[in-house]
Amino acid sequence: MLAKKIADKLRGGEVIILNGNLGAGKTTFTKGLAKALGIADVVTSPTFTFMKEYIGRLKLYHFDMYRAVDEDELYELGLNDYLYQNGVCVIEWNKFEDIKDPILITITNLEDDKRLFEISGVDFD
Repeated sequence: MLAKKIADKLRGGEVIILNGNLGAGKTTFTKGLAKALGIADVVTSPTFTFMKEYIGRLKLYHFDMYRAVDEDELYELGLNDYLYQNGVCVIEWNKFEDIKDPILITITNLEDDKRLFEISGVDFD
């Protein structure tokens, strides 16, 4: 499982940016990552709350910025305070402009419910 391979590399302080069209599988990927981090809670999209926090081997901060107007709104809400802490931030529909060294995952829908994952910022050696 791809999410497990990535979870095994995480030590805390990472920011994962998920790109993809609506329905590409960004939240589904986050659910798999949460499970691999030992999180037993049901993971749902934080579309209306902007961020949800889960506790496992590492804290997982799941952001969905689809409804955010711009980066200023996120700073007003204090969401930038969660970046680069001891947990892992997973961001859907990123609006932050200055993310340093993110793990970037782009998910593309293919035919027959298959997905293509393009990943940078993490080494699988």
